[in-house]
Formats: sequence, C-alpha cells, structure tokens
Amino acid sequence: YLTACPTNVGTGIRVSVMLHLPALKLTGEIERVLRAAKDMNLAVRGLFGEGTEATGDFFQVSNQVTLGRAEKEIVSEFRSTIVPRIVDYERMARQALLDEKSRALDDRIFRSYGTLRHARTISSEETLLHLSHIRLGVHIGRIKDIPIEVLNELFLETQPAHLQNAHGGKLTGEQRSAARADLIRRKLGCA
Repeated sequence: YLTACPTNVGTGIRVSVMLHLPALKLTGEIERVLRAAKDMNLAVRGLFGEGTEATGDFFQVSNQVTLGRAEKEIVSEFRSTIVPRIVDYERMARQALLDEKSRALDDRIFRSYGTLRHARTISSEETLLHLSHIRLGVHIGRIKDIPIEVLNELFLETQPAHLQNAHGGKLTGEQRSAARADLIRRKLGCA
C-alpha cells in the first residue's frame, strides 16, 4: 500500500499488543527493553497510543516495518518471539523485586490497595497507577481476593468517557473523580 507514512508502506498490517510491565518500570529495566525494541524496528507507545506516557505501566508495542515482509511472518514473529521475550523480561524483573525488595514491593501494593478501598475522590491517572500496583500484587500472589477480571474492568470503566456514559451524561472533573472512587469501592466490595 502507498501511504503518507513511510512505516505503513508495504502490507499495511500493524500488529500491536498491550503489555502490562510494572516490574520492568520499577526496576528501571524498561529503558533497556525500549532500546532493544527500537533496534528491532518496533514502536513502543504509552497506554493511549503515540505521544502518550505508559500510564498504569501499560505499553503498546507494534511493528514499524511492513515493506518486504509477509503478514504471516510479522504476526508469527510477534506471537513466537517478541511478546514471549518481553514477558520473560517482565517475569525476571518481578522475581528480582521479590528477591531483593520484597518489603518495599509489598508496601507499594498494599498502599495502593488501601487507597483504592478508601478514596472518596480520585483522578484517572492516580487510579491507573494504583490499579497497576494491585494488578502486579494479584499476579505475584500477594493479593488473593480480587479477580484479575475486576481489575481489567476497572482499567476501562474508570476512564472519563466510560464514567460519563454510565452516568448518562457529562460530568465535571470533580463529579468524575467522586464517581470513579465510588465505582472502585463498589467493584472492590468496599462501598
């Protein structure tokens, strides 16, 4: 395909995955992974796409080169090489945190849990930060009473447009912050 964007020339396929990489971010190893991704002609963006930060420790990884490569080859490389390699780095970083900074990690996780259980108003950004810590806590077995599905739902349902849709209209920033905190407490069984 022809396009104004040179990275989209070729098959036109854009393979993209969203990865939660909190341990790589906490250990500072994310910079090494980002450099390696760039060397492999991968784009790494934040949660909301190009030009955004990795809010909630979510990173969007996608291919940049499509010219001269078959679609199946690109998809296969993501499935069998790229994603598993990044996930392995995240697992190693989680283990390093557990081995070397267990108390600090637990403190971060449970402070976030306490904040979300008791907050009466909370911003989108703060919500994503705390949900990320709790999600990490669930994955490493520190928090056992919250299903991961509930956290995944909260990542979406606490966003401004979702909150306004659920309330049937436009909300002020203050109203959204209160509605967000109410929703979180309700979903966590603390309302």
